[in-house]
Order: sequence, then structure tokens, then C-alpha cells
Amino acid sequence: MEATDLPATLATVWRVESPRIIARLVRLVGDIDTAEELAQDTFVAAIEKWRREGIPNNPAAWLNTTARFLAVDLIRRRDTQRGKYQQVAATIPRTTELDIGQIVDGDLADDLLGLIFMSCHPVLSPDARSALTLKLVCGLNTGDVARAFLVPEPTIAQRIVRAKRTLAAANIRFELPGPTERPARLDAVREVIYLVFNEGYSATSGDRWIRNELCDEALRLGRMLASLTPNDTETLGLLALIEIQASRLVARVGPHGEPVLLMDQDRTRWDRLLIRRGLALNERIDQLRGTAGPYALQAAIAACHARATRAADTDWPRIAALYDGLAQIAPSPVVELNRAVATGRAFGPQAGLGIVRPLFDHPAMRNYHLLPAVAGDLCCSAGDHDEARQHFLRAAALATNGQERATMQQRAVQCAAHHVGSA
Repeated sequence: MEATDLPATLATVWRVESPRIIARLVRLVGDIDTAEELAQDTFVAAIEKWRREGIPNNPAAWLNTTARFLAVDLIRRRDTQRGKYQQVAATIPRTTELDIGQIVDGDLADDLLGLIFMSCHPVLSPDARSALTLKLVCGLNTGDVARAFLVPEPTIAQRIVRAKRTLAAANIRFELPGPTERPARLDAVREVIYLVFNEGYSATSGDRWIRNELCDEALRLGRMLASLTPNDTETLGLLALIEIQASRLVARVGPHGEPVLLMDQDRTRWDRLLIRRGLALNERIDQLRGTAGPYALQAAIAACHARATRAADTDWPRIAALYDGLAQIAPSPVVELNRAVATGRAFGPQAGLGIVRPLFDHPAMRNYHLLPAVAGDLCCSAGDHDEARQHFLRAAALATNGQERATMQQRAVQCAAHHVGSA
């Protein structure tokens, strides 16, 4: 690779590798803040060395190896941790030529899951656990995390800082907890893995609508978690949900990276292997006869879509009923918004709008671009193209992802044409 490709290459590699690097560093040095500082030092070292000598053939391996050397150097300087330094130094390869495939698919994946369990320790509040882990594992900035939680950015920044301080003060270790300790953290771990998947499935910012590397990471982490808790129906539900949703990834993007919505997708492009895996997990949940939790219900909804070979075959009344159940056990404005979509499809757009309109008064939805997007779609189906256009323009103004913004603007133009034609 040429040095002229440095900025783009480093940005791409760093976006993918930084969560894994931080996870490994936390395991080595035991402190999140220190690990993040070392990761930044690795990034700076890459800029300086790659600018002089060119981009290495395996940038990811170079970053991981350099990060480990920096960690060992730090440990060497800590007189009180000489024993740990000797243990870590013994594992350092004599050359920087590493098999990055083994690193990513093996112990680094364990490191990521260990980091999630550490960040989801019960000593932290549920909101702090999820915010901290989403930032570390997804590599999102504070603003992106705030949008994922529908709260102001300063609130998220304070949560993350307090969470790091609390973990350090409590001397929480980096580890995969044993079977007796896992249940207290599972809810938060599941939530974080799903947030990682969602950020990959519909990126909150940037010019790409899908970040495949995050979807792949969430699938890997979900499968690892399911192997740790094979009889936990909610963990199986989470994995079933993301397996089925991941089956649509190729069909969700058009030739120019534009979003292709569910009802417009070419279903022959859906990954049948992932669908079979997801449906088999749903069957396993039924066999275990566990109480249907939020992820199991969402997996059942995803299964309804997966079984429909054509959009017209979708069992919308069943999906609406499942969303009614989800709204009872896990109420939230986002669940209500999804329930509105299903209700509108099953019983007509006015029924859906009856659920959507009160959501505009909900403080958490004030800047959520999908609310006016759904309202616009329902208004369009009801024949009110002028109101639909206004909603789509509002959605475009709120969208922070370039592809979604362009899609909303296009929908507004289409509505304007319909309005003029019907005038």
C-alpha cells in the first residue's frame, strides 16, 4: 500500500480494530482509562511510522502487536507489577509477523466478551453499563452513544466518566464471571450486544448505512454468549433475532449504498443459512418452554418476516399481536413506534397513526428521526401526501446518517409529486 493511502487506510483499520485493541489492553493492564491511552499511543505510532515507511501489508497485525509492546513497556515501568510483566512478556512473539485471523477469531473475541462482562458489572447502574460498553466495543463517539440512548450528549459523557471511575475504585477485574455470577450481568450484556448489532445494522452517523464489521462482531459475541448459557431463553432469543436480521444485510443496500426498506427487498438475496439458524433457535426456545421475554418476542417477530417469501405474505396481524405483548413487558417509545408500523400494516394506516401521534409529545422522541419517518410513511399510505412530505423533510433534517438523510429527502420529493398530481 502507498503512503498516500494513509489517512483512509488508518481510519478504516482503526474503526474496526480499536475496540479489539482496547479489549486486549484492558486485560493486560487492568484499567480502562490506561488501555484507552495506550490505544491512542498506538494510533499515533502508526501515523508516524507508516508515514515514514509506508503502510504494512497487515495493518491490523501491526496495530495489535504494537499495542501489546506498549502495554508491556508500561508494565515494565511499574515496579509493583514485575510479576505480571514477566508473565505477559513471556507470551510476546519475537517478531511482529502475526496471524491476525487467529487473533481476531480466538482470544481477542474472548477479550471483547470479557470487556463487556467487566463493563456490565452490577456495581454500575444499568444505563452506565450500556453506555460505557457501547462506546468501547463499537468505537462510537459520545454523541453517537447519546443518539442511541435518545438522551443529551453531556448526560452520556458524565455516565461514561463515572462508570470508569467506579470500576477503578472498586478494583473490578477483567474476567469472564463464573456461572453463579453471570445472571446478574446477563441483561446488560445482552443489551450491549444488541446495541452493537443495531449500530452495524443502521449506523447512527457517517456515509454508510450498514457497518458489517459490527454486525459480524455482534453475531460472534452473541454465539459465544449463547454457548456460555445454552438454556437461557432470552440469550437464545437475542441470538435468533440477530441471526435473522443479519440474513437481510445484503438485500438492505442498493447499488449506490442507499437503504432498501424491508418491504422493498429482494428476498431471494436473504441468507437462508442465517434464517435456518434463527428459526432453529426459535424452536429451541419453544422446547425450553421459558417465559417469553423481550428478545424472544422480537425473535418471533423476525421469524414472521423470515417465513414470508414475499412481502405480501407477511402475517402482519400476528406481528401486531406480538408487539402488543412486547409493549406490555418492555414498554418504550421505540417499541410503540414499531407497534404503530405493524398495526398500520395489519389494520390500516389510520390505526397506526393513532399510536404514532402521541409519541410526538414524548421528550425522548423529540429528535428521533424515525418517528417522523414512520409518520410520513403512514400518512403516505393514507393518501395525505402533503403531511407525509412535511414528516419526511423533518426526518431528513434529524437524520445523522448521510444515506438515511438522502432517502428521506427523496421520499419528500415523491410525496410532493403525488400532492401536485392529486391537486
